[in-house]
Amino acid sequence: MLSLLLLAAAPPLQAAPAATPADPVEADWRAVPDDELLVMTLATGKQVVIRLAPAFAPAHVANIRALARARWWDDASVYRVQENWVAQWGDATEKKPLPAGITDHPAAEFEIAAFQPAMRMTKADSYSTASGITAEGWPVATNGRQAWLTHCYGMVGVARDALPSTGSGAELFTPIGQSARRLDRNYTVVGRIVEGMGYLSGLPRSEAAMGVYATAAERLPIVSVRLASDMPAGDRPHFQYRSADNPRFAAAVAKRETPDAPTVGLGGAAVCDVLPAVRRTPR
Repeated sequence: MLSLLLLAAAPPLQAAPAATPADPVEADWRAVPDDELLVMTLATGKQVVIRLAPAFAPAHVANIRALARARWWDDASVYRVQENWVAQWGDATEKKPLPAGITDHPAAEFEIAAFQPAMRMTKADSYSTASGITAEGWPVATNGRQAWLTHCYGMVGVARDALPSTGSGAELFTPIGQSARRLDRNYTVVGRIVEGMGYLSGLPRSEAAMGVYATAAERLPIVSVRLASDMPAGDRPHFQYRSADNPRFAAAVAKRETPDAPTVGLGGAAVCDVLPAVRRTPR
């Protein structure tokens, strides 16, 4: 009798939500190559995974790959966390020599070859005349003459000194509070954090100038940074991105631009609000 009463009290099974035109199908998920994944292991034991963008910043990404293979970031740190702005990592002392062959002055890669989105946003924004998402999931913008990758939340940029330095790629940052679009075309974008962003955005903010931690004890040590392709096969993470060159992603963007009532829409959305999902490859 007791078992019957327990069964009667159990909540009814919920039906799976019905599929919508904005839901991806399995074919929409495409693999990120192992040599485009950079795995940063923090002293907390947590990992931050960055998807690199070699098609848009080949010289800087080549430097980053070389730095990872030289294990240059081992024992570096996250040393700057500025409220509503960026988290930055590298050598806080600025004294560690770069590996042979790495230059602080690669050709500028603040812009990209062309504005070729697979999905174009309906409205322009205050930073560009048009913006959108490429088939491979990267946010791009244009002013009608130049094109560039945008500094959205979670994108990874190359810190640098004043020009002519374009940055070697040894010092990297990510916007943590919101997008940092005023950095567009002024700093090279080399990738996007696809897992572990919260381990950076959730760090204590520094009240010191520019958000640089005032003491070494405040810094978060980095244990290692490795390309997934250089890790043992059994330890490699595998990721997929949602492609943007299909009607399902277009429907998802349209829904964000014109949401269902009672949500009030503004007739458009920012490109940084529609970055395609990235997921671990299902086993």
